[in-house]
Amino acid sequence: MAEGTFERIFGTRPEVVVRAPGRVNLIGEHTDYNDGFVLPAAIDRYIGFAGRRRAGRQVRAHSVDFQDSVEFSLDDLQKDAAHPWSNYLRGVSKFLQQDGHQLAGADVVFGGDVPREVGLSSSAAVEVAAAVFWQRLMGLDLDPVYVVKLSRRAENEFVGVPCGIMDQFISALGRQDHALFLDCRDLTYRHVPLRGDVKVVVCNSGVKRALAQSEYEVRLKQCRQAVAQLGTAGLPVKTLREVEPQDLEVHGSALNELLLKRARHVVTENQRVLEAVKVLEEGDLERFGELMNASHESLRDDYEVSSKELDVLVELAWKQPGTLGARMTGAGFGGCTVNLVRAEAAGAFAEAVREGYQTSLGLKAESYVCRASDGALAAG
Repeated sequence: MAEGTFERIFGTRPEVVVRAPGRVNLIGEHTDYNDGFVLPAAIDRYIGFAGRRRAGRQVRAHSVDFQDSVEFSLDDLQKDAAHPWSNYLRGVSKFLQQDGHQLAGADVVFGGDVPREVGLSSSAAVEVAAAVFWQRLMGLDLDPVYVVKLSRRAENEFVGVPCGIMDQFISALGRQDHALFLDCRDLTYRHVPLRGDVKVVVCNSGVKRALAQSEYEVRLKQCRQAVAQLGTAGLPVKTLREVEPQDLEVHGSALNELLLKRARHVVTENQRVLEAVKVLEEGDLERFGELMNASHESLRDDYEVSSKELDVLVELAWKQPGTLGARMTGAGFGGCTVNLVRAEAAGAFAEAVREGYQTSLGLKAESYVCRASDGALAAG
């Protein structure tokens, strides 16, 4: 998509073509900013970059998805409210240069088929692809984890979205037919095979996550409040990652009901991820699915980030033949569910959930039958 558009706009073939995938988080939601554990997979939907060097210090950028173009100088990288889609590229470019990497003027086109604003991390895919684009165009020697950190920094400090590091990590370092187990505290990771003949089916509720960013910030503060109050009660922890389930039994009375619920979700979700990795490596897909289901119930009841639409999609999924597990994924308040479904049932599953959603709520849900994909750097 990006390559063809580049040839149409600039009349020549690009020097560099790269792509980075979106992602779906199989389990481990709202744990990343608590230094916890996550288990995402990259999906076979991508943001592609195509470009070439040009003389000078100007970058001419075109967005396929927004059908919009802009030009900016690498010597004056400011946030652009009129072309917000370009801020991800600008932010990556700014911090690469701040870190001493030499960039040159470029013509670049980017876009793809990762749906926006539904929790599949299209923004992280843009950032990672932008970093890999510059790496290839300029011949930069960049460590993979540096690319991840730089991409996240662009979103946090330039775009201004307080995301964790999971999205950029999996977009860069995913592996085909594997999930990625990531410790968000020390950034150690390993790839976990998705054994068995299964498909990941993503169901898009069609509801934009209007509350997601503001409520994300609220949950972040609540988690920090819980840690502070547990510390006052005699539990010396810096993050909820360090809290064990038995700690909440002993010290939970120090928290009000709301903070206890928030802490309980994070603590039990970390335990679920650890067990999920173990059973996935053993090939026990049934137990893995049960953990996905329990994750949704915790997000719905304790963390309170689900929605009527997401709950309906999950409940429909639980009723379908071949479903191993289903849960909301992403920040919540709209967006998508992730479903682990036996491969032979995936097509019928997607159709049945779409029909049930239309009947129940009068809304249309898109379904994407996905395969775990290589990340931007794993793909070489």
